[in-house]
Amino acid sequence: MTTLPVDTAIPPDDSEPLRHARRTLLISALATLATFLDTTILFVAFPDIVETFSGAGASELSWVLNGYTIVFAALLVPAGKLADRQGHKRAFLLGSTVFTVASMFCGIATSVELLIGFRLLQAAGAAILIPSSLALIMRAFPRERIPQAVAIWGAAGAVAGALGPTFGAGIVEALGWRWAFFINLPVGVFTVVAGRRHLHESSDPETRVPSVLGVVLIASAAAVTSYAVVESDRFGWGSARTGIVLAVGVTLFAAFILQQRRTSAPALDLELFRIGNFSWGNLSAFAFGLAFSAMFFGSILFLTQVWGWSILKAGFGVAPGPALVALLAPRFGKWAGQIGQRPFLLVGGLFYAAGGLHRVVFLDADVAYLTTYLPSMLLTGIGVACCLPQLSSLIAQALPANRIGVGGAVLQAVRQFGGTFGVALTVAMLGAPSGLTDALIGFDRVWTVIIVGGLATTLLAIPLRTRPTLPSGASA
Repeated sequence: MTTLPVDTAIPPDDSEPLRHARRTLLISALATLATFLDTTILFVAFPDIVETFSGAGASELSWVLNGYTIVFAALLVPAGKLADRQGHKRAFLLGSTVFTVASMFCGIATSVELLIGFRLLQAAGAAILIPSSLALIMRAFPRERIPQAVAIWGAAGAVAGALGPTFGAGIVEALGWRWAFFINLPVGVFTVVAGRRHLHESSDPETRVPSVLGVVLIASAAAVTSYAVVESDRFGWGSARTGIVLAVGVTLFAAFILQQRRTSAPALDLELFRIGNFSWGNLSAFAFGLAFSAMFFGSILFLTQVWGWSILKAGFGVAPGPALVALLAPRFGKWAGQIGQRPFLLVGGLFYAAGGLHRVVFLDADVAYLTTYLPSMLLTGIGVACCLPQLSSLIAQALPANRIGVGGAVLQAVRQFGGTFGVALTVAMLGAPSGLTDALIGFDRVWTVIIVGGLATTLLAIPLRTRPTLPSGASA
């Protein structure tokens, strides 16, 4: 395996390679921000979509959200593998183009069937561009600057996910739900035009095209498992239907692993899991992704259902958290280059758990934003800034240079599964409360998920082995 070269010479800030690297980061982070922002905005826009297509059933309309989740998870790993082979720039431009064109057609869709179809196409574009965007950044930056660069890239997704309700509510109220898709167009056009001009191609021609059977098995396993989770709120976790579908998903995963061990053209190199930081990092990413989704989704539901706030006001209520992430993540990324990512993950999980504990102890039906809700949002914000970007950086640096695309895709798939489970758990724990007391008990269960997820992230970070990439005192 080829490993990332270690370059001990730090190029000056005004060097052409570093200017190119920063352009690559800007283009890649913008594309990532747009894809994750789109997902959370749709949660806010969904009621308006239901009103527009009032003749469609609730089950059919749910596929506007669920179909995207399933296709995105199903295609991530195969797309990452093909990007390693065919070229990361080529994959990024293709994914950006598909996502942008599909966004336009979603905005002008005249039927729910067309809207669902174009949402599936959007998901395919996102699955292609996300892993390749990380690979482009990894190839563009010198090793000593990778932690800060990947932290900024990772923070873009976290900030976009949390700011979606605020931004989305304003867009939907002012312009209507179709503009939730149209706002992707200028970003998409910019990333494609600027990407064609500024991005440098990188690939590994020796990477074999994965076998069709392997691609079908991993895509099917991811799709079936995601389907079981997203539909659990309709059929229940204890239903025979959910159990059977989950069993089918697990069986497909097992068949995929067996097939990968025997094939000479794997869709996922299983030896990557022998890398300790890759394995433990992905487990941490699953735990934190689950807790993050529970926190985010639970926060919006609490502010709207218990405190009676509008979606727009609730969006502004959660905004200090992502604002803090945007402020701290680049700085933490620089420090991680000097001391490694492990200390941030150990401390960040504890901060995140403390945010959940604060909610359990202090948050109730009395509206006291500054004393009960805001402190918890700041604690979890510090936790997110410490964990989400650093997990991306940790795993990216653990990968061989010719496996960045598929390895990054695994991380995104794991986080996607964790997030999907987090939303499903939140829905299951809240249920249909009979009154205020029952609702508060349900939310305390959700806040407990935040505590457990934060502590699990810290515990899973203990076996990690990270080292500085930037000499102490060097500028980044």
